[in-house]
Amino acid sequence: MGRSVAKYLLLVLETTVSGLKFAFYDAIEPLEEARFKGCIRGIGEGARFELQHGLGADAGGWRVEVESHEEALGELLRWLEQHPGLFKVAAAGHRLIHGGELFSRPILVNEHSLRQLDTLVPLAPSALPPGLAVARALSRQLPDIPQVACFDTAFHHDLPLVERYFALPHAWQDLGVRRYGFHGLSYEYIAEVLPDYLGRAADGRVVIAHLADSVSLCALHGRRSMATTMSFTSLDGVPMSTHPGSVDPGVVPYLLRQGMSLKEIEHGLHHESGLKGLSGISGDMRVLLASRQPAARLAVDSFMHHLHRALGSLVAVLGGLDALVFTGGIGESEPRIRQRLCDLAAWLNLKLDNESNVVGRGRISPKRASPSVWVIPSDESRMVAQHTWRLVGHLISKESTNWEA
Repeated sequence: MGRSVAKYLLLVLETTVSGLKFAFYDAIEPLEEARFKGCIRGIGEGARFELQHGLGADAGGWRVEVESHEEALGELLRWLEQHPGLFKVAAAGHRLIHGGELFSRPILVNEHSLRQLDTLVPLAPSALPPGLAVARALSRQLPDIPQVACFDTAFHHDLPLVERYFALPHAWQDLGVRRYGFHGLSYEYIAEVLPDYLGRAADGRVVIAHLADSVSLCALHGRRSMATTMSFTSLDGVPMSTHPGSVDPGVVPYLLRQGMSLKEIEHGLHHESGLKGLSGISGDMRVLLASRQPAARLAVDSFMHHLHRALGSLVAVLGGLDALVFTGGIGESEPRIRQRLCDLAAWLNLKLDNESNVVGRGRISPKRASPSVWVIPSDESRMVAQHTWRLVGHLISKESTNWEA
């Protein structure tokens, strides 16, 4: 007797400035963990195809010659074709950074929706075009599969009005200037699994700290976004690896009057600021924590100060705190950062269990402590896969999703 093995897959894609991340999920409900994940990084500059876990000898990495995100997609599909009879893409989901005011939920990808998304490119001019290019390229290469677009801004779309708008002229709002918020798919995933950890308290006053190279915090009540630290762009909020966090907007016209070009300022804000700018050493928290240089200590201290300040502001919005959740690369792997934040916020009665904090999974505060403190890994690609299944799963033939191996 053979065993039933999912043959058809859901493909999840996410573009970065110089990379293409991918994950494959069995196209059968309920969706389990990804069958395999990986990325093609360094597009245009000595790219590598890397599998986090894969098919036997394929696990690992190798060099590929790709000069664009579209070519990277072609390389991915060629790799999949090397396993004939094993895997076939049944549908695809895309993680896109921006849905603007237009999109508050996942949508089907078609020519009409792509044209609508083209109008949002000015909101994310470096991040959105590669994602749209990959969606169009996939439509050409696999024209028969349905595609779904999911947005990192959608979770925050209905922020309370007092959080949604800046104190700026109404005419500027008409141009799309508002607080959008980001990391929405991460927060949505955590919100969805919160009851598994917190039970009924999941609908209470929760702050999620998404700490990675990119950093934001989000206040939830009823598992809905009530406030978040990022706003019009992902530059805002807490200092990050290379992004500055909150900066007086007057800095930009001042630098323009000093003779800097808009291109130079944008490059500095996106690539030379944050922990990297403050330390002059690195934007990598691991490097800074290991360094004895005063500038490295200053960068970490500044990060903690503004993280604490942001936490306090979100607790004020919620009128109290029932649970604090850490997620993201730093949030999940750095017990020192978790401990320092809870020490700074001792006024909130935040306490950690030392052993649990070192392990860094599930509840890391003492059992009866309130607020409770947690480490919950996020999984944005799985959230995209779930949205894709919900929208197009009915289009995938149940007879074709299983076969006898």
